[in-house]
Amino acid sequence: MDDAADLDLPRGIALAWGIAADPQRGPKREMSVERIVEAAVELADADGLSAVSMAAVAAKLGYTPMSLYRYVSAKDDLILLMLEEATGLPPEAAREGAWRAQLRALYDAQLQAYLRHPWALDIPISGSPTTPSTSAWMDAGLGALADTPLTHDERMSVLLLVTGQARWAGMIMAGYARMVRERQVDDGDIAQQEDALYRLLITADAYPHLRAAIDAGVFLDESDPFAFGLERSLDGVAAYIDAVSAAGARAQPSTWPGTDDGDIADDKRFREARKAVREAEKALREARRRERQEAREARERLERRRRDG
Repeated sequence: MDDAADLDLPRGIALAWGIAADPQRGPKREMSVERIVEAAVELADADGLSAVSMAAVAAKLGYTPMSLYRYVSAKDDLILLMLEEATGLPPEAAREGAWRAQLRALYDAQLQAYLRHPWALDIPISGSPTTPSTSAWMDAGLGALADTPLTHDERMSVLLLVTGQARWAGMIMAGYARMVRERQVDDGDIAQQEDALYRLLITADAYPHLRAAIDAGVFLDESDPFAFGLERSLDGVAAYIDAVSAAGARAQPSTWPGTDDGDIADDKRFREARKAVREAEKALREARRRERQEAREARERLERRRRDG
């Protein structure tokens, strides 16, 4: 960090790395950035991210909001530091064993962090946070793949696959955990309710494949679909590594979605054509909704004729 003085670092990033200037005034002995962050995390763990404000944190610590601003000058900086605290450091298991075991350990640890601090999932993503903890996780993930023939770009892509899967799993599992708390029921009750609702609404005529899955008990299955998806994704990575090792065959790099349209996005006729597509898709959805309604009514009429005989 020798060049930090020459960079215009955001205050939150500088605080995370411990290179921000200390406040010149205020109750230094009683107050610290660490205590402020710990209090904010406790508030978020108890009542969610919306419960965190500078005033609420100050009240929890027994100080005025102005006292906090001498240490953390903006709420966005506080949230960044909260995320840093919740993230922590990657587990030692993420640096032991084969690459696949290391990535699985990273996935498991990240998922558990989300379940301990579900409010972290409510923080909008605004780029890659260059903080010590997030950097340590990235380093561990890239280190797991260091002995493979993957390029640095490919290793980063695999890491994004794993961390993205953990975030998605965390969103779903944290949501269900919240329902369990709020409804005071267990996971089995929620699964039974969802299965019953699907069985009531989903017909084989309108949704044949979904109905077949329902009849097979897919919503009552207790296996972990996220772990299955991760393992199959890692199967694909392993197969790609084997192909590169054997023949040097590499996949062609992909571009970000929508980048091909970037240079014509402002063209009036192109915008009109895209709008027409959206309107046609909307009309198609409405037509399919009417078709399902007419099908239900036709079955009801047929059933009445059979009863009336």
